[in-house]
Order: sequence, then structure tokens, then C-alpha cells
Amino acid sequence: MNALLIAIQFLTRLPTGKADYNAADVKASIYWYGVVGLIIGAVLWLASSILLWIAPHISPAIVAALLVCLWVIISGALHLDGLADSADAWLGGTCPEKTLAIMKDPRSGPAGVTSIVLVLLIKFACLQQFVVEAPALLLLAPSLGRGLMPILFLHTPYVRDGGLATPFKEGLAESNCYLQACLLGLLWIVLVGLPAIFALLLVGVVFWWLRNLMLKRIGGTTGDTAGATVEIVEAIALLAIAVAVS
Repeated sequence: MNALLIAIQFLTRLPTGKADYNAADVKASIYWYGVVGLIIGAVLWLASSILLWIAPHISPAIVAALLVCLWVIISGALHLDGLADSADAWLGGTCPEKTLAIMKDPRSGPAGVTSIVLVLLIKFACLQQFVVEAPALLLLAPSLGRGLMPILFLHTPYVRDGGLATPFKEGLAESNCYLQACLLGLLWIVLVGLPAIFALLLVGVVFWWLRNLMLKRIGGTTGDTAGATVEIVEAIALLAIAVAVS
């Protein structure tokens, strides 16, 4: 369970016991990213259930807004930071070197701020569609967004030396990476039904499109672009869920 603790501590601000950050478990922690996403989704589900129990006639918009805020707090805005950095770099970078340099700048420009607003707006709008009648679906987007990260690092070169994702640069087990994604896909089908197949295909297309953008611009991925991928995949997953439910 040490690798799971490391994954929880890295991806969330949830309280956990002390973890041993040895090299083997840090590397193995990526195989638990989907489980961490399920934990985040479970917290959101619990929060929505409590809120609707306290105020059963509350507006879905209020529930959605509070859940988006809680979602950001739980994750510590880790992936939103990567989204903002990537958006600024893609707008201002004219070559791989400049793109990577802008990505390292801690300041956020107009593109970064706008990207955060747009992604959170999509999440807020989509949550209103199902959060009251089908709150269990809150499990899906956070888990799939993080569960695809092993596949991204498995098939995409890591182009920054000494970054947070350096332990995953090489040597990932292909079977573990795809097992996690397949189990999460099965969960989608169980909770959503056959429309989940369309939703998963849409998410998959967007995921590979983002990967190809990274390869063309910087020749691979970084921690920031991986974080941006998580946020965009979550938003697309919520959109697909909302369409499937409707």
C-alpha cells in the first residue's frame, strides 16, 4: 500500500499516513493513479449526497458549483497549474525550446487563465446534468483522467530532465498500464450502459489528439502537459457522460 499512499499524496491534498518514498514505490505509484481518481470521485459523491440530504430541493447549479470547488481543493489545483502553463506555452512558444521555457515560468498569462476558466465552466455545466439524479457517475471522470496517465508515459517520450514525472520516464509495465484503463472502461459500461462505448471512444480520440500535439510541438510530454491532459480529459469525459445520460 506504500505506492498507493505515494500516489494519494502526490495527486491530492487528502490526509494520509507517512509514506516511504523509495524509488521502486514511487515508480509503482503511477499504477494507482486510477484508484486515486476513484477516491476523488467517491469524496465528491459523498459530498453531493450529504448536501442533497441536508437540502433536498437545492438547485443543481449550486451543487455543481460546490463540487467543482471541492474538486479543485482536493487536487490542490495540481493539474490546473499544468493546464495553464501548457496553454501559455502553446500560445507563446514558436519552437520546442521556447515552449519548454515558457512552461517553466511560474507566472500565468491570459491563455493560462482563460484555459482554466473554460475547463471549470465545462465541468460546472456538465455536472448539473446528472449530479442530482445519478451522483455515482462522479466516479468516472476523475478516475479516467488519471488512469490514462500511465499510457501517456508508456508511449510518449518524457522530454524534461529532473521533472516530477522523471521516475516514469522508462520501464513502465505495459500490462499494468492497460489493465488499469480496461478496468475503468468496464466501470463506465456498468454505470452508464452501452452509451459508455461512445463516451470512451470520444475520450480516447481526444487523448491521442493531445498526445500528437505534444509530439509535434515538443517531441514528447512533460509534467505540465500531462496535467493539462488530465484536466481536458476530465472535461471531455464529463461532457460525454452528460450527453450519454441525456
